[in-house]
Parts: sequence; C-alpha cells; structure tokens
Amino acid sequence: MEGSTTFSMMELFNLGGIFMWPLLVFSVITIAISIDRIIYLCRHKLRIDVLASKVLECIRQGNIKTAADFLEPQKNGSMAARVLLALVNNSDLSEDRLEKTVETEALGCINSLESGFNFLTAIGSLAPLTGFLGTVSGMISAFRSIAEATEVNAQIVANGIYEALLTTVFGLIIAIIAMSVYYLLASFVDRFSVRTEQSCSELITALAKSRRDIC
Repeated sequence: MEGSTTFSMMELFNLGGIFMWPLLVFSVITIAISIDRIIYLCRHKLRIDVLASKVLECIRQGNIKTAADFLEPQKNGSMAARVLLALVNNSDLSEDRLEKTVETEALGCINSLESGFNFLTAIGSLAPLTGFLGTVSGMISAFRSIAEATEVNAQIVANGIYEALLTTVFGLIIAIIAMSVYYLLASFVDRFSVRTEQSCSELITALAKSRRDIC
C-alpha cells in the first residue's frame, strides 16, 4: 500500500510538468520556515505578565537591583525578560528617554520574532502565480496537441489538462499553508507586542511614582 501511494504521488508530480519543481521548492521552504519559527517562538517565551508582576513588586519596594538580578538569567530564553531588563537597567533615565529605550529593545525583539515572515508572505503570493503559470502552460500543451492531431479525442489533451489542474491545485495548497502559518504566528507576535507595551507603560508609571515618593 505504501509503495502504491509513493508511486501515485510521483506520478502526479510528473504529470504536473516542469512547474511542479518550483512549487516543490516553495513547499520545502514553507515547511522549513514554519518549523523554524514555531520552535523559535516556543523557545523564546513570550509571556510577559508574570515577569512584569515581579518587576512591578520590586519597583514598589525600591529594589531595582533585585529586579535586574531576577531578569538577567532569563534574558537569553525570554524576549519578555530582555525588554524588561532594558527597562530596569535604564531606570535612571527620564520617562521619555526610558520609553524610547524600551521601545527600541522591544522592536529589536519583535524583528527577531518576525524573521522569515516575509518569505511566507512572498510564497503565499508566488505559489498561486506559479500554479497559474503551469495552468497556462498545460492549456497551451493541450491546444497544441489538438492542433497537431488529425483526430481529436480526450486522450490527446489529457496530459495538458493534468498539468493545468495539478499545478493550480498544488500552488493554492502551498499558498494556503504559508499564509495560514504566517497569520497564526503573526497573531502571537502581535499579542506579545500589545502586552509588552501595556506592561512597560505600567512599569514606567510605577517608576515615575517611586521617584516622586522619594523626592
């Protein structure tokens, strides 16, 4: 059964024509980027709520160094820790400069998380176009067979129609997968961005209040 399935897939690939090769490349790239980004996002923890609560507690107690010591060991495995550490280490800056510093660090983290997303969107656009190009090529082949035949029958145009249909289907499937993965991962990054902005705003406000209380 397994051998039959493999042969069937190879047969479909061959029937799809030359444009199946770029589609194969697109599918491999899509799978590789998807796996890489999923693993990357899982490794670099995006939950900021727990860390922000701990830092807020330290700020209210006036223990900025304690907050830095708490975040330092976690910065390599947590994007949230990196952003909060930038905030804590620059806590002596004015509110405006501190906001810009934290925003710069957050943008750097978000850019790292979004690395490879452009390839997914590009494949989402190129795969259907490549499939449609295969469709045109297949139809040209079909009509050429008709033009060259003295007697037209379904068998003559079958290969051209196969090529036309298969490249379109595979192109659309690859595009759907690429864009689905993109939107799913982008939603996680967007959620992290919003929560980071909210948490940092709260912490900066707490720092400003702490300074006023000291004065």
